[in-house]
Amino acid sequence: MLWATVGVVALGFLVALEIAARHYGLPGPISNQAKEVIFTPKSGPLLYASMALMTVVLPWRQRFIAFGAAICIDAGFLVVRWAVEAEATRQYPFGNGALWVILACAVIALTRRTGRERVLLLKGVGLALLLVAGRKTGDAWLLITSKTRPMVLDQYVATADHALGDPSWVVGRLVAATGPVGAHVLDWVYIQLAVAAVAVTLYQLRNVAAERRFPRHHLVRTFLTIGLLGPGIYMLYPVVGPIFAYGSDGGHWAVLDLWPHTPAPTGVPRLMPFDDHTPRNCMPSLHTAWATAIFIHSRKGPRALRYAGTFWLIATLGATLGFGYHYGADIISGVVFTLTIEAALRAQARGWDRQGLRLAGYGAIVFVALLSSYRYLPVDMAARPWLFGPLLLLATASVVYAYARTTRLWDRETVVLPVQADGRSDKSAATELAATP
Repeated sequence: MLWATVGVVALGFLVALEIAARHYGLPGPISNQAKEVIFTPKSGPLLYASMALMTVVLPWRQRFIAFGAAICIDAGFLVVRWAVEAEATRQYPFGNGALWVILACAVIALTRRTGRERVLLLKGVGLALLLVAGRKTGDAWLLITSKTRPMVLDQYVATADHALGDPSWVVGRLVAATGPVGAHVLDWVYIQLAVAAVAVTLYQLRNVAAERRFPRHHLVRTFLTIGLLGPGIYMLYPVVGPIFAYGSDGGHWAVLDLWPHTPAPTGVPRLMPFDDHTPRNCMPSLHTAWATAIFIHSRKGPRALRYAGTFWLIATLGATLGFGYHYGADIISGVVFTLTIEAALRAQARGWDRQGLRLAGYGAIVFVALLSSYRYLPVDMAARPWLFGPLLLLATASVVYAYARTTRLWDRETVVLPVQADGRSDKSAATELAATP
């Protein structure tokens, strides 16, 4: 019933976004995804990563068959496009094969599988399609924010950011000093964040095919929840980012062309109008939120995965600040946002654990306090950075500490779990919860 409810809600959400996008004369997430069945996909690596996520429910032989079929289908598409001299309008001229295999597995689940095997395969297909649909819904949300929020709060956030030392300006100069190589590496990390999430999830779900069930909690749940809730905050707190509000990318809409060499002025901030096509997607930084989630969930993996999770978090922070996409205030808000969501989801997975719910409530309070301070106390924050800078960092650190302390208690509890009601042993129950970071 839970999976059916999630499916119905997701479908209704996609239809609503499709209608909203059509209202502004642009295709929505359903139309864009349907086009990728035939036309060149926007992100081939994401489609293959989604297919890999689906194959966790399959035995190894069927996984090889699935990937082989996807590659052959893509090769066929490439030959046809070459024969008709069709130009590739996207960066990746592959990915159709992966989408075809995902859809084929959905048909197989409905027509050739029964009982628990059908449910398990449909869950795998659903996870893959949710990850793909999440990218499309994000694009639609960004369009809606730019069309419905003509005024932005950048002057407030930039003024408050003085309390943190204007990190976007500092990191922007550092990235510029690294030259094209550093910029290309950070850009690739920034774009392929979902692929990194799939790599961590594949490790977490590595035993699904053998155990024939999913763990109670894994990275995809956090990843999708962040993507679902974040755009709603964009609507309430529209911010375009320093490269647009204070940089050359903002054109005549920018306050001044200051980023990254000259900090923003410290006068009285006010709402400022901006164009109707730049997304208001800064507060909080969802890339930071997702990278933080990847870091958290990679902690239970092998050393290489832990190092990769750390690298992805650091590189994502460098990209978000160094490219001028976010202010420092967005970053710490994104960290608190992720820990709050992660605590709530883990509390739900543990039967609405009270400690987890208290932690989620505390994180929500800190998150609202951060956003309120940026909006109503920016002048005071800029005037007293020696006071408000440490306070902002201390508030963020308090949530990090509370999360770490609570999860350590949960991890110790896994070694003394009683026999479960469904007959699973202490060891199997502990293994399932231990897979949750």
